[in-house]
Amino acid sequence: MSATEVSLQSLFTNEPVVSADWLHANLQKPDVKVLDASWYMPNEQRDALQEYQASHIPGALFFDIDGVLDLTTDLPHMLPSEEAFAAAVSALDIMNKDSIIVYDGKGIFSSARVWWMFRVYGHDRVWVLDGGLPRWHASGFDVESSDTILKTTLSNDAVKKVYQGQHVGSVIFQTKFQPHLIWKIEQVKKNMDEKKYQHIDARARARFDGVAPEPRKGIRSGHIPGSKCIPFPEMMDSSQTLLPPAELKKRFEQEGISLSNPILISCGTGVTACILGLGLHRLGKTDVPVYDGSWTEWVIVEDAAMSTPSS
Repeated sequence: MSATEVSLQSLFTNEPVVSADWLHANLQKPDVKVLDASWYMPNEQRDALQEYQASHIPGALFFDIDGVLDLTTDLPHMLPSEEAFAAAVSALDIMNKDSIIVYDGKGIFSSARVWWMFRVYGHDRVWVLDGGLPRWHASGFDVESSDTILKTTLSNDAVKKVYQGQHVGSVIFQTKFQPHLIWKIEQVKKNMDEKKYQHIDARARARFDGVAPEPRKGIRSGHIPGSKCIPFPEMMDSSQTLLPPAELKKRFEQEGISLSNPILISCGTGVTACILGLGLHRLGKTDVPVYDGSWTEWVIVEDAAMSTPSS
């Protein structure tokens, strides 16, 4: 059995990632769609779109996390509505029959967020490229450059049109919302009392402990009461590929997390929590919700409540 045939089998398991070798062997298949979902923290001074234009996997389209988002909130890159997501994805010529491979420029980072977004809207035929663009480069595979970002622009414009109540083009992607995969702040507060879900925060431990600043101005550091910290890099090895199941299991158990009980994940703005989601998915926990607003929303809401005088 060839390597391609063997790795094809992984697409029908709970495995959340595919290898660079698999993608290279299957890149020309018409129902394999590749998305560059690179995104960087505000303090990193990197332009994901410019980097995509300079170098990307052949045929990949750019998925803009800061363009396909909820336009009714000031919180960064929150999950858009079903209608907006369907319109955005349709503009990228993606259909429900497609197998979507998402990657980013760091290894495994923002790609996990887009993997989660597709799963929230009922599309399970989605995988992250293990090791991302760095692993693709290290494997010696070709890249291409392109100034054309027409479909990305159309995708972002489709989101704006939906929120403005305007007509969008043909919608070829159908969503099926999975509400159990996304939590709102009210659910997190309720869980603080009920303690049914173990809450894990993916941010760096210093931010969690309140001794290092948040990357966003005006947001203090610290953590949601009752949560535990497992920084997202602990899901990966030194080459930015997802750890094997035994190693992942050890990471969670070291923090006192029981894999047999429900888990909730969060981070700063809902991006790196999804990397914990990848690791948990590999361990068979495919129903883990992300608190989308995460620490940024929590701080804004809690600080506003504390500053409001009681009547």
